[in-house]
Amino acid sequence: ILLTLSAVGLILWQCAELLLNYYSASVSVTVQFQKLPFPAVTICNINPYKYSSMKDYLSELDKETKKALETFYGFSEGKSRVRRSVGEWNSTGSEFFKQIPLLKFEDFSKTATDLYSGQKRKIEGSVFHKDSSIVNSGDSNDIIGFQLCDANNSSDCALYTFSSGVNAIQEWYKLHYMNIMAQIPLETKEKLSYSADDLLLTCFFDGLSCDKRHFTRFHHPLHGNCYTFNSGENGTVLSTSTGGSEYGLQVVLYIGEADYNPFLVTSTGAKIIVHDQNEYPFIEDIGTEIETAAATSIGMHFTRSRKLSKPYSDCTETGADIPVENLYNKSYSLQICLHSCFQKAMVDSCGCAQYAQPLPAGAEYCNYKKNPNWMYCYYRLHEKFVKEQLGCQQICKDACSFKEWALTTSIAQWPSTVSEDWMLRVLSWDKGQKINKKLNKTDLANLMVFYKDLNERFISENPANTV
Repeated sequence: ILLTLSAVGLILWQCAELLLNYYSASVSVTVQFQKLPFPAVTICNINPYKYSSMKDYLSELDKETKKALETFYGFSEGKSRVRRSVGEWNSTGSEFFKQIPLLKFEDFSKTATDLYSGQKRKIEGSVFHKDSSIVNSGDSNDIIGFQLCDANNSSDCALYTFSSGVNAIQEWYKLHYMNIMAQIPLETKEKLSYSADDLLLTCFFDGLSCDKRHFTRFHHPLHGNCYTFNSGENGTVLSTSTGGSEYGLQVVLYIGEADYNPFLVTSTGAKIIVHDQNEYPFIEDIGTEIETAAATSIGMHFTRSRKLSKPYSDCTETGADIPVENLYNKSYSLQICLHSCFQKAMVDSCGCAQYAQPLPAGAEYCNYKKNPNWMYCYYRLHEKFVKEQLGCQQICKDACSFKEWALTTSIAQWPSTVSEDWMLRVLSWDKGQKINKKLNKTDLANLMVFYKDLNERFISENPANTV
């Protein structure tokens, strides 16, 4: 009997070991040295649209923003900008700005001061602090924010407060800005943003000259016209057979700081992202910012990864098994799924689409004129999304296969003090300006993107046992 029990125990142990081994996977790492395909590199100016072109569309918003700054911080401009006519453009006018003014909340009381009119109003609703802690601005007990109410139920409101006046004013400005931009046709916005001739001063790839014909325009809702080098849209993907900073992509960018929107962006430079030709460039999420008056070198290491799907992991091969429509017309990724899922929830709940993401079929972008409740609805919905209450994080999965470029960034002063004079004169000449109107170094950014070496790393999972 004892021998029989021992044999049965041994058999059960072996079965358990086999079962565990079957559902386990080993990871193999392979390194190859070869000619590598060069990734797509998408470049955007941090400022999406030239302020000289946009200020007429934003004149009422800018006027109220300046009034709020003057009221609360004593800030005022020396000279006001002169407004020009803009054809048939019609703003929603002061009524829109009266609906959601910038407010000063005093000592968490039930009253707030409208920074534009100076009038006090009663406030009700849940309080959402948009930062982890409250740091008072102005008077010791003053907090800046705004109130959003349900257009169908004025007693259902939410108060959004911020840790500083800077954060509050920027968030409030962007809210109104998106509402205005949603009403401007795409063709018009493309003209208001930067052309390839505006952005690109010089270009070299693998030591050979390149130009705007090697870049594909890509209009981003938040970043305006962006330009992708080596997009592969013509069916050809460039490759490189030599590593090092002398090879790869080298561009000098014209940033044009003087034409920046002072309320929309508070930093100067460009934003870039390195990605596969079939991937959507989520530049707002994972883009790298590069400085003006500097040479930014970005060295790359390339890795391909592949995970096993079910039963070994919960990844997806193509996204076809995910019940979320891909709105981006690019290969599946977790980010695409999450953004598409939120946009679908936005259309279902609010009746219109959020401006920063692609349009689902039959939907329109939200604007206050057609959708007076969209801002309140959007903030409430986004709050649920962040708290993982919409179900998007539960539905969306990682992709089983993906490519990754690990980036190492270094920065040097550029141009140097001794070469600054002649370089700026030559670049001014190249840009077509008169020689006595040379560029300023804060208008320029030098970017280099290259493989540090040609080692391709391949990481894959393999079943420990197969049947």
